[in-house]
Amino acid sequence: MSKFSSWPQTFIPQPIDVAKPKLRLHDTNRGLVEISADKKFAIYVCGITPYDATHLGHAATYLTFDLINRYLKFIGTEVRYVQNITDIDDPLFERAKRDLVDWQSLGTSQVQLFADDMTYLRVIPPNNFVAVTEKIDDFAIAVKKMIENGSAYRLENDIYFDLTDFLSELKLPLDQAHQIFAERGGDPDRSGKRTKLDPILWCGPKAGEPSWQTVLGAGRPGWHIECVVIASDYLNSEKMEFSIDLQGGGSDLIFPHHFMCSAINQKLNQKKFAQYFIHTGMLGLDGEKMSKSKGNLVFVSNYRKNGLDPMVLRLALIKDPFQSDRMWEEKKIAQAAIEIELIRSALALQACQPVRAVIEKALHQIANNLDVKSAIQTILDWSKLSLDVKNNENKEKFVNETGLMARFLDSVLGIAL
Repeated sequence: MSKFSSWPQTFIPQPIDVAKPKLRLHDTNRGLVEISADKKFAIYVCGITPYDATHLGHAATYLTFDLINRYLKFIGTEVRYVQNITDIDDPLFERAKRDLVDWQSLGTSQVQLFADDMTYLRVIPPNNFVAVTEKIDDFAIAVKKMIENGSAYRLENDIYFDLTDFLSELKLPLDQAHQIFAERGGDPDRSGKRTKLDPILWCGPKAGEPSWQTVLGAGRPGWHIECVVIASDYLNSEKMEFSIDLQGGGSDLIFPHHFMCSAINQKLNQKKFAQYFIHTGMLGLDGEKMSKSKGNLVFVSNYRKNGLDPMVLRLALIKDPFQSDRMWEEKKIAQAAIEIELIRSALALQACQPVRAVIEKALHQIANNLDVKSAIQTILDWSKLSLDVKNNENKEKFVNETGLMARFLDSVLGIAL
């Protein structure tokens, strides 16, 4: 049983009998692709490092993969979704030390806050919500295997992955890669490494930090091996070419994290990591990326505590193109509130404009790289026509189908009204 409880299961209405187009998404490596998901589909999304509350950038990312999860389920796919919790990492230790609190207590409190935020936003919980501290022995065994096959090497008390065979696959200049690697937890200038970009797989014991006794000796795992092992253990595909179907996260994970995961998996499991790589854009505020280091975060929990209708915040976050970097503006909340109220008013009618053609149009828009903005406009147009009974020439054709529209909004968009 998992160390951390996932949040409560979200009710999903039964699928509607309408035409269901296949989902097309923009793959980071290949552009727009049709997602092949006829029967089973494995999704791994990189989870939180629990040292602070969920900000809107996090929420926008997890809502994107919630939409993908919902759409695949809607068209009849059996989705298995796994998310990790990086409950041992430098930022967690640093904040615990700063605030004079136990790192485990800090992590537990922040995981619960995250779960509360996801419940509020009606995000379907993962099938497995896996803490890194639950899998220490498995990481150590994987790293030992990599030492034995020659893809990892010891450097003093630490163990590194040899990236030599994958340097030709870099999609950015080497000097830029070194800079980004250093900014995101790497150590390109450490003496003795085979290449500057070699990532750490196992950290030897350090004063003031936790460590575990394993087949490798004392220590703790590095970042990238954690996701590879968790994804492989819980989702390992029967497909010969890929371990999982889809790996997702924010665009800040493309390099180094997802690049490293892919390389490590090829040496550890002798196949590519994921068939699809899907990434969300960054959310900013006042012209800058929203991040803890900049101190410009807007937290989901603040909206929750202030009593904002969760469907308003959900709509405000899912309407923009998910892969675009964008700025957060409070006026998005006001606009979403107007739209939610308009749709809610239409759903309260005893009779409305026929909905099946409207739903099918919206589904085609959502299937086109999650074009939620267009789909919502389609629903708003239907709402306005349904409410304009006095001037509607076709009011004799109105039907009692508001329940069908409500089911669609709930099951596919997660908007429960």
